[in-house]
Amino acid sequence: MNQSICAKLEQLAGRLDELDRMLASGQAAQDIDEFRRLSREHAEIGPVVGLYRTWQETQSELASATELLSDPEMRELAEAEIAHVRTRLPAIEANLQTHLLPKDLDDERNVFLEIRAGTGGDESALFAGSLFRMYARYAERKRWQIEVISASVSELGGYREVVARISGQGVYAQLKFESGAHRVQRVPETEAQGRIHTSACTVAVMPEADALEEVQINPADLRIDTFRASGAGGQHINKTDSAVRITHLPTGIVVECQDDRSQHKNKAQALSVLAARIRDRREREQQATLASTRRSLIGSGDRSERIRTYNFPQGRVTDHRINLTLYRIDAIIDGDLDELIAALSAEHQADQLAMLAEAE
Repeated sequence: MNQSICAKLEQLAGRLDELDRMLASGQAAQDIDEFRRLSREHAEIGPVVGLYRTWQETQSELASATELLSDPEMRELAEAEIAHVRTRLPAIEANLQTHLLPKDLDDERNVFLEIRAGTGGDESALFAGSLFRMYARYAERKRWQIEVISASVSELGGYREVVARISGQGVYAQLKFESGAHRVQRVPETEAQGRIHTSACTVAVMPEADALEEVQINPADLRIDTFRASGAGGQHINKTDSAVRITHLPTGIVVECQDDRSQHKNKAQALSVLAARIRDRREREQQATLASTRRSLIGSGDRSERIRTYNFPQGRVTDHRINLTLYRIDAIIDGDLDELIAALSAEHQADQLAMLAEAE
């Protein structure tokens, strides 16, 4: 294993010993926030150091067996031990390298999911509705909570635009590869002659910011408008201006929220979405600045980039980033995304490991 990696592992082992002492001292428990921070760091470092110590023990076994080769009586036993150890070492080293890959600090965050109809008119809006149901059913399978923030419904029942908040364990880790352009090829219900139409929608998955202060929104940069929420009418029609539209003047980002009858709650929810959108834009700008010639699994972040095609006549779904085609479109549209997401995550990890090897 590379010397620089060994040096990093030695540092982590020293840090784990330090954390053990700090957590055992009792002083850390006096500050609950500090105690939680140290405990989280301990939980992150512990498995890596455990693997490193296993690797050290295996190296020690190999060295001891090698010394016995000079003893004629022990040579056969030593050779068998060396062969056994050498078969174990590659798996241990690979596991260690995987644990050393940089962690995405957003993986455990909740997300805002935005789906917008693109080219294709009414069929695109219907496809946006299909995509939203797909993610909603996937969320149900994962026991996540999903809450619609705003929706612009099309006349045929789909969405021109829908924004939802999805909360639960590891939401961003599972959905972060879904951002991009999704294309559908199918015969629309409105097509009398049975011709296949192609349309597209854009999907954006943004990690929820911890707090508004994280993106430092200046109130002077906001224009806040209130209006009457649209509804189906009748006795429950909204008779007050509870819906909120917030415009962030420096970026031109506009957020609307009319899901709740309380103007205060709608404003708070809209500010939360705005913070996530600003954060997402800044991160994409940073990624573009730091982009290298190396292929990126997630893509450039350009929302016009086609990432996946859903071909209904052929019953297939193709993810163009990893050249994966699955002939189980009905199950996927019904929210069975595990195989797709696992393949994307595995490819992303392989790219990270390749970059780690190049840096050695």
